[in-house]
Amino acid sequence: GKSVKIADLAKRMIELAGYEPGEEIKIEYTGLRPGEKLYEEVLSNTENTIPTTHDRIRIAKVREYDYAEACAATEQLEQFARMVNVPDTVCLMKKIVPEFKSKNSEFEQFDKVQPA
Repeated sequence: GKSVKIADLAKRMIELAGYEPGEEIKIEYTGLRPGEKLYEEVLSNTENTIPTTHDRIRIAKVREYDYAEACAATEQLEQFARMVNVPDTVCLMKKIVPEFKSKNSEFEQFDKVQPA
Protein backbone atom coordinates (compact mmCIF):
# COMPACT_ATOMS: atom_id res chain seq x y z
CA GLY A 1 0.00 0.00 0.00
CA LYS A 2 0.84 3.66 0.03
CA SER A 3 3.30 4.96 2.62
CA VAL A 4 1.76 6.98 5.44
CA LYS A 5 3.75 9.37 7.60
CA ILE A 6 3.42 8.67 11.32
CA ALA A 7 2.86 12.39 11.99
CA ASP A 8 -0.07 12.43 9.54
CA LEU A 9 -1.50 9.30 11.14
CA ALA A 10 -1.20 10.83 14.62
CA LYS A 11 -2.92 14.06 13.49
CA ARG A 12 -5.74 12.10 11.85
CA MET A 13 -6.28 9.98 14.96
CA ILE A 14 -6.42 13.11 17.14
CA GLU A 15 -8.97 14.66 14.76
CA LEU A 16 -11.06 11.47 14.70
CA ALA A 17 -11.15 11.59 18.51
CA GLY A 18 -12.64 15.09 18.24
CA TYR A 19 -9.58 17.09 19.27
CA GLU A 20 -7.36 19.69 17.61
CA PRO A 21 -3.82 18.43 16.86
CA GLY A 22 -1.18 20.63 18.46
CA GLU A 23 -3.78 22.54 20.50
CA GLU A 24 -5.70 20.13 22.69
CA ILE A 25 -3.30 17.24 22.19
CA LYS A 26 0.39 17.93 21.68
CA ILE A 27 2.43 15.81 19.28
CA GLU A 28 5.94 15.21 20.56
CA TYR A 29 8.74 14.16 18.21
CA THR A 30 11.20 11.94 20.09
CA GLY A 31 13.23 10.23 17.35
CA LEU A 32 13.90 6.55 16.95
CA ARG A 33 14.05 4.38 20.02
CA PRO A 34 16.42 1.39 20.19
CA GLY A 35 15.30 -1.25 17.71
CA GLU A 36 12.95 1.00 15.74
CA LYS A 37 13.33 1.41 12.00
CA LEU A 38 12.25 4.13 9.60
CA TYR A 39 10.80 1.60 7.15
CA GLU A 40 10.18 -2.12 6.80
CA GLU A 41 11.73 -4.09 3.98
CA VAL A 42 9.29 -6.53 2.44
CA LEU A 43 11.94 -8.25 0.31
CA SER A 44 15.69 -8.09 0.64
CA ASN A 45 17.90 -7.08 -2.26
CA THR A 46 19.14 -10.67 -2.55
CA GLU A 47 15.65 -12.07 -3.07
CA ASN A 48 14.81 -11.98 -6.74
CA THR A 49 11.34 -11.42 -8.05
CA ILE A 50 9.70 -12.56 -11.23
CA PRO A 51 7.01 -10.61 -13.08
CA THR A 52 3.36 -11.57 -13.34
CA THR A 53 0.74 -10.52 -15.87
CA HIS A 54 0.14 -7.39 -13.75
CA ASP A 55 2.89 -4.78 -14.08
CA ARG A 56 2.82 -3.88 -10.34
CA ILE A 57 2.68 -7.42 -8.95
CA ARG A 58 5.76 -9.61 -8.69
CA ILE A 59 6.39 -13.07 -7.22
CA ALA A 60 9.27 -13.49 -4.78
CA LYS A 61 11.82 -16.19 -5.54
CA VAL A 62 13.04 -16.90 -2.04
CA ARG A 63 15.91 -19.04 -0.85
CA GLU A 64 15.05 -22.69 -0.23
CA TYR A 65 15.78 -24.26 3.15
CA ASP A 66 16.47 -27.88 4.02
CA TYR A 67 13.57 -29.09 6.17
CA ALA A 68 15.78 -30.93 8.70
CA GLU A 69 18.07 -27.90 9.07
CA ALA A 70 15.08 -25.59 9.55
CA CYS A 71 13.65 -27.90 12.24
CA ALA A 72 17.02 -28.09 14.03
CA ALA A 73 17.41 -24.30 13.94
CA THR A 74 13.88 -23.86 15.29
CA GLU A 75 14.58 -26.25 18.17
CA GLN A 76 17.84 -24.43 18.96
CA LEU A 77 16.04 -21.07 18.92
CA GLU A 78 13.46 -22.43 21.33
CA GLN A 79 16.21 -23.67 23.68
CA PHE A 80 18.00 -20.30 23.63
CA ALA A 81 14.71 -18.49 24.22
CA ARG A 82 13.76 -20.73 27.16
CA MET A 83 17.20 -20.05 28.71
CA VAL A 84 16.68 -16.33 28.02
CA ASN A 85 20.00 -16.44 26.18
CA VAL A 86 19.48 -13.25 24.19
CA PRO A 87 22.91 -12.98 22.50
CA ASP A 88 22.83 -16.56 21.15
CA THR A 89 19.17 -16.21 20.16
CA VAL A 90 19.90 -13.07 18.13
CA CYS A 91 23.04 -14.57 16.57
CA LEU A 92 21.14 -17.68 15.48
CA MET A 93 18.30 -15.58 14.09
CA LYS A 94 20.85 -13.61 12.06
CA LYS A 95 22.36 -16.89 10.80
CA ILE A 96 18.92 -18.14 9.73
CA VAL A 97 18.09 -14.81 8.03
CA PRO A 98 21.49 -13.41 6.97
CA GLU A 99 19.87 -10.43 5.23
CA PHE A 100 18.51 -9.13 8.54
CA LYS A 101 20.54 -6.24 9.90
CA SER A 102 19.78 -4.60 13.22
CA LYS A 103 19.19 -0.90 12.94
CA ASN A 104 19.38 1.43 15.91
CA SER A 105 19.67 -1.56 18.23
CA GLU A 106 22.06 -2.98 20.80
CA PHE A 107 22.24 -6.08 18.57
CA GLU A 108 24.05 -4.29 15.71
CA GLN A 109 27.24 -5.79 17.15
CA PHE A 110 26.06 -9.22 15.93
CA ASP A 111 25.49 -8.16 12.32
CA LYS A 112 28.96 -9.32 11.24
CA VAL A 113 29.19 -12.27 13.64
CA GLN A 114 27.95 -15.68 12.49
CA PRO A 115 27.55 -18.39 15.16
CA ALA A 116 29.18 -21.76 14.56
